[in-house]
Amino acid sequence: MVDFSKAKELYDLQKKARAIQKELKSTEIEARSNDGWVTVIMNGEQHLVDIDIAEEALSAENKRDLEKALKNTIGQAISRAQAHAAEKMKEVAGGLGIPGL
Repeated sequence: MVDFSKAKELYDLQKKARAIQKELKSTEIEARSNDGWVTVIMNGEQHLVDIDIAEEALSAENKRDLEKALKNTIGQAISRAQAHAAEKMKEVAGGLGIPGL
């Protein structure tokens, strides 16, 4: 005997997952360096959308500091995007009844 209620639950979960994926693609997450030199924008899928470097950071004597700011700010943006995606996926995974999700 086929359990159609389980099939419908699975279909509904797939539908929710597709909606969340679409939302993540359009969600923008911003990270800014402490010195304000670098701003990074990623979407919820962890794709780099934009990067802005302040004019005063673009000098030879600032090279090391700028590289450090870029690395740290991009890392911060990735972490925020991952956390956002994980939170959204909990909404779907919660419906599966899997412990730990």
